[in-house]
Amino acid sequence: MDQTHRVRIAGTDTDLSVAQDQPILDAALRANAWIPHSCTQGTCGTCKLKVLCGAVDHHGSPDYTLTAEERSSGLALACMATPRTDVTVEPIGAVDDGVPHHPLRDYTGTVIQLDDIAANTRRLVVELDTEMTFNAGQYSELIVPGTGVGRQYSMANPPSESRRLEFHVKLTPGGLATDGWIFSSLSVGDPISLRGPLGQFNLVAEQPQPAILIGGGTGLAPLKSIVQHSLAHQLVPEIYLYHGGRRREDLYDFEYFTALSEDNANLHYRPALSEETWSGANGLVTDVVLEDFSSCKGMSAYLCGPPAMIEASVKALKRRRMAPRLIFREEFTPAATPKSNS
Repeated sequence: MDQTHRVRIAGTDTDLSVAQDQPILDAALRANAWIPHSCTQGTCGTCKLKVLCGAVDHHGSPDYTLTAEERSSGLALACMATPRTDVTVEPIGAVDDGVPHHPLRDYTGTVIQLDDIAANTRRLVVELDTEMTFNAGQYSELIVPGTGVGRQYSMANPPSESRRLEFHVKLTPGGLATDGWIFSSLSVGDPISLRGPLGQFNLVAEQPQPAILIGGGTGLAPLKSIVQHSLAHQLVPEIYLYHGGRRREDLYDFEYFTALSEDNANLHYRPALSEETWSGANGLVTDVVLEDFSSCKGMSAYLCGPPAMIEASVKALKRRRMAPRLIFREEFTPAATPKSNS
């Protein structure tokens, strides 16, 4: 039997029984004990916590996320650290923000749709054996067969579709999950394993501010979930959805969002191309936003895509006087390369 240790979360009545090789974040989320987190792969530092007593194994925690000084002061990454003894930990920045938290679970399902929808981009739809509750904007980890390794993809469907999950997958040359599976051997009818929900990027409550949503590439996925959920529950008075790509072949769901905006007067859809002239908006999507708004004061934003796009979007919105506290983001970062234990 695997050895387990007790992990206590300071300031709560939560005691977790955590296997010696199980990340503390995994055990906490499965027990519906909230620890802030984003990437779950050690690259963002969102899940940093303080080890008040006891010892942990940091495993492959990157030095740029968890410095030597931070380790020596007792900090650890919840998504990477496993207990070596009984420990007491204190999450950094954990607050009750009123957002519903859903327990992390393992799921199995069947691929019911796998289509090419844009250049090197596929829509993967999975029918789950049991329902998954999640917040619009969250993601799951798809488990690559034969490896036990998970890769993160946002749900593009609204939470109301709790058994039918839609993912938008961009090919990564040499990628374990894409080149080695989703774009090669995966087929409709295949079984699939995943775990979720994960992440704290979401829109779940009614808000008074109009919202600007900016997605780069498959960063459109969680925004699609947010748009559908927001429209269904009238959460946002006005939604301005921007989708950036290089060429027309990079855009997808154009017809879907065009029709959706025609049926919903408070949804404004604005795709933009940076390397191909067309009848729509031309230029970097952040420049298009700057052209469209002389001021973003009193508005909120939801950003999803590669780090460079996120950074440019934040700068553009601050330039237009949007309050930083109302800018929410989800960066799509490359998966960390596992370190050898040898």
